[in-house]
Amino acid sequence: MILVTGATGTVGRSLVDRLVAAKVPVRAMTRRPAAAGLPAAVDVVAGDLGDRGSIAAALRGVDRVFLLSTGPDIPTHDANLIREATRADVAHVVKLSSGRTGDDTATDPIPSWHRRGEQALRDSGIPWTILGPLGFMANALHWADSIRNRDSVFAAYGHGRIAVVDEHDIASVAATVLTTDGHDGRTYRLSGPEALTPAEMTAVLADVLGRPLRFLEVEPAAARQAILDHGLSEIMADAIMALRATALESFTSVVHPTVQEVTGVRPTSFREWATRHLADFARV
Repeated sequence: MILVTGATGTVGRSLVDRLVAAKVPVRAMTRRPAAAGLPAAVDVVAGDLGDRGSIAAALRGVDRVFLLSTGPDIPTHDANLIREATRADVAHVVKLSSGRTGDDTATDPIPSWHRRGEQALRDSGIPWTILGPLGFMANALHWADSIRNRDSVFAAYGHGRIAVVDEHDIASVAATVLTTDGHDGRTYRLSGPEALTPAEMTAVLADVLGRPLRFLEVEPAAARQAILDHGLSEIMADAIMALRATALESFTSVVHPTVQEVTGVRPTSFREWATRHLADFARV
């Protein structure tokens, strides 16, 4: 039995679908089981990484765990699950982290939160694997509204390059690691096949949509305010802006062969991802 946390998100849901298709027993932990909308074959349980009692209940009979946590509580939530996984004699924990934890100069919040979670996992004695994507293609969905309504993309740090990776490729790596041997103690940096700037991603989206799009670089302060306007906290707004700024550094532009090495399948290009998500950007 594999427990998947974050099972209703982009990576978690894709992982669940892959495990179900492979006929692997899957349990999904979510705060709102009734709204999960997961396949009938999935054992959906209520749980919260902030509640160790619910974690302990979710871990009963579980062999392996996919750990996905987000936000400022990453260190606490990771520690909670790891403590309960140790008590439950879990055989393997796979943590979805940040690719930038491998950059010693990255002291901004998100990699710092994840480093503490990674260290707790390494110190636990449980066999572990860490997955570190450099950036998510799915973040381009934040541009969907302005593309649909204004034929425009607004983003800060327009010259920054990130080797973004498809969420399905992350899930494919996770499924492979969770169901095959030879991954204990490994940290896998995950990227797509090319490093792109926001302007280059905009050009790809324009080509896929078959209509011109404008890329407009905005000041970081304006981008931060847009995050706040979407209801996120100041802590998260600052963390996201710090993360975006690292696109100006070389670390996030490195293309890694890991997806193909682990899964045997070449990583998805941004063009392929955009084509799959065409309906999200098309005018209504």
